[in-house]
Amino acid sequence: MTSSNGLICFTNCLLPQEDGSLVQKDLWIDERRGVILDAQRTFFLRKERPAKTVDLDGNILSPGLMDIQINGAYGFDFSVFEGDEAAYRHGLRNVAERIVETGVTSLVPTIITQQKTLYPTLLNLLRPYAGPNSANLLGWHAEGPFIQLAKRGAHAPEFLLKAGNGFESFEEVYGSDNLSVTEDWLMRNDGDTETVGVRIITAAPEIEGVRPAVDEAVKRGVVFSIGHSIASTDIATAAVVNGARLITHLFNAMPQLHHRDPSIIGLLGASPHLAQPKPSKSYPSSTSPTSPTSSSFTLPRSPSSASLVKRIKGAQGDAPKALSEAFDDLLTPPQTPILAPVDSDLQLKKGREGLKCPLRGPFYELIVDGIHSHPNSVRLAYSAFPEGCILITDAMKILDPNLRDGIHEWRDGKRFIKEGDKLYLEGTDTLAGSVVTLDKCVRNFSRFTGCSLGEAIKCATYNPAKCLEIENRKGTLRAGADADLVVLDRKGYVQSTWVKGKEVWSKTI
Repeated sequence: MTSSNGLICFTNCLLPQEDGSLVQKDLWIDERRGVILDAQRTFFLRKERPAKTVDLDGNILSPGLMDIQINGAYGFDFSVFEGDEAAYRHGLRNVAERIVETGVTSLVPTIITQQKTLYPTLLNLLRPYAGPNSANLLGWHAEGPFIQLAKRGAHAPEFLLKAGNGFESFEEVYGSDNLSVTEDWLMRNDGDTETVGVRIITAAPEIEGVRPAVDEAVKRGVVFSIGHSIASTDIATAAVVNGARLITHLFNAMPQLHHRDPSIIGLLGASPHLAQPKPSKSYPSSTSPTSPTSSSFTLPRSPSSASLVKRIKGAQGDAPKALSEAFDDLLTPPQTPILAPVDSDLQLKKGREGLKCPLRGPFYELIVDGIHSHPNSVRLAYSAFPEGCILITDAMKILDPNLRDGIHEWRDGKRFIKEGDKLYLEGTDTLAGSVVTLDKCVRNFSRFTGCSLGEAIKCATYNPAKCLEIENRKGTLRAGADADLVVLDRKGYVQSTWVKGKEVWSKTI
C-alpha cells in the first residue's frame, strides 16, 4: 500500500478523539516519515493531495493500542533470562512482531519479582526497541521485588525485599545505570531520534524504605505505581503526594474497599474535605525508618495499618502472613482523617465542580477479562474516575489468541492451567496473570460499563500515553504523532494494524 508521494488518506472512517467521542473525518499520514499530518497545513505547504486513499468502509481508525503491563506472550516470558542475550532479544522481537494482530502497537514489557542479580541485565535488555514491522517496545516495568508478602500473588516469596536504604536500595537492585537521569533514545524510521525510555516500578509504599525512595525515583523519570500492597489510606495518599502516578491492576493484590479505610482503591474517590499532608523533614511510620534527607510528609500513624500489620505477623517475624483479602472490623478501627478547615464557603452550584479534589487521583490499571474484576467493580471504578482508567492485559507468556486450553509450562517446574481467559497456577486457585488480549479488554470494557466504544478505546490509547507523558507521540491522532494505527470494526474487532505508517497486519477473510 505504498504512495508515490508518501501521502496516504484514510477516508470514510470514524476517528476516536481525546474526549472519547468518535468523529467522522479523514486522516492523512506520511508513510515515509511514519507520522500523522495536519491535512490542511500539509495541502497548503506541499500543494498536493495524497496519492493513496484507503476507504475504511465506515470502520474506526484508532491510535494503536498500548499495553503498559504485559509479562510475556507467544511462548516468551520477559522475566526469564538463561544467559543468552541473543536468544532473549529474539524472543522480544517475536512478541513485538506477532502482538500487532491484537491491535497493540506499543507495549511496556513487565518483569515480575526475580532473583536480585538478574535485574540489571534484564532491564538493560529491555531498553526501547522499534522494528520495521513490529510493535514498539517502550522500556520496562519492574513489578517487584519491593512488594508485600501478604499480597504477593504469583511472585516468589523468597525474592521479596525491603528497601532499607531508600533509593539506594532501588539502585542496588535495578542497577544505577537503569535508573540514571539520562533518558533512552529510540531510532525512528526517518533517521531522527526521540526520547521515549519508559520506566515503571510497582512497589508497596508500606514496605521499609519504599516511601523515601518515591520522590527520587520520580525525579529520575520513573513512573511509580502502587501495587501488591496493604497500604492504609494515609500511606497510599502520602505516596501519591510524593509522586506516585499509577495503581497496579486495581482491586487485585490489595485490600478490598472498606468504608472506614478505603485504602488504595479509595484514592479514586479522594475527598476535597481532606487536607493535604504537610511537608516534613521526617516520615514517621510503623514500617519505614525516618529519612531526614528525603522529601516526605508527616501523617498520623494509621491505627488500621498498625493493627493489621500486628495481627498478620507470624512465625516469620516481621514478615506478614497472608490472610483474607477482606478487612474486618477487628482489623480496621476507625481512622481519624486530616480534615480541611471548616470555615470555607460551600458549593452553591449544582454539578460535578464540588467533587473536584486538590489531590489529583492517580491513573489506575484494570484487567477487564471478567475474571480479575467483576463487571460491577469495573463500572464502579470508571464511574468514580474515568480520566484515570487504563486497560491492561497483565498477560503471561502463553498469551496467544490461537492457543488451546490446557496445562502449560511456566518456570521453575511450575505450570499454568488455562481455561478460556482464566489462568491459574497448577494446584492452586491463585490467579497468575491473564491470557486476555487488549482488544478484547476494550470490547469487554464497553459492555461492562455501558460506555461508548470511543470511550473504551481512550482507556487503551490516550490514557496510558498520558500516564507515561508521551501523549504527543503515542496513543493519539494529533498531527506529528507516530502513525501507529489500528482499524476496528464497529464491534471492536481488529481489521488491520499499522506501525509508523506501514500496514504490518491485516485480517484474512
